[in-house]
Amino acid sequence: MIRRWPGLSDYQTVWQAMQQFTADRTADTADEIWLVEHHPVYTLGLAGKSEHLLNAGNIPVVKTDRGGQITYHGPGQVMAYVLMDLKRAGIYIKEMVNQLEESTIVTLAEFGIEHATRKPGAPGVYVPGRTGLAKIAALGIKVRNGCTYHGMALNIDMDLTPFDGINPCGYAGLQTVCMANYGVQASLEDVGQTLAEQIATRCALTLS
Repeated sequence: MIRRWPGLSDYQTVWQAMQQFTADRTADTADEIWLVEHHPVYTLGLAGKSEHLLNAGNIPVVKTDRGGQITYHGPGQVMAYVLMDLKRAGIYIKEMVNQLEESTIVTLAEFGIEHATRKPGAPGVYVPGRTGLAKIAALGIKVRNGCTYHGMALNIDMDLTPFDGINPCGYAGLQTVCMANYGVQASLEDVGQTLAEQIATRCALTLS
């Protein structure tokens, strides 16, 4: 099931729903992908360090249970949350992360952004920027009882100013970009659907 959360959604509400879904699922529960757009929020992962939060302003900060450092979610960014039974699929988390990145790279190519790539030691997806690689998508995953939640954040057409208030993903001076910076005019729904379909196929999800 690829499920869309309508409108702008509260981060903590969706996070708690993911936790509950994971706690309640059984060996027969179908995997799901949730496509979500959030109200502005900074999220600090389990490895997150407070010094990477430079100036939150009026944007709330949530300490969450995903992997990774600090990032920003807001309007114009699609979240693809992947609720997957790793054991049933027979893959390890490292392979899943690789497939999430590959799904994003292929999605960007579908919308005309070529040369997207990975960056060794820095999970996510990057594209050529002003002075080097710029981040266009972030990821963070939580595994509980062999099942995952959280997922990918892909910047489509958004206000990037809040990224100036943090060291994105723990990297000072890292440029953050969105698809619109590269001339892409596409809806969040279309990009999200393409990304979800790529993830479902590449991660061998069992969808209802």
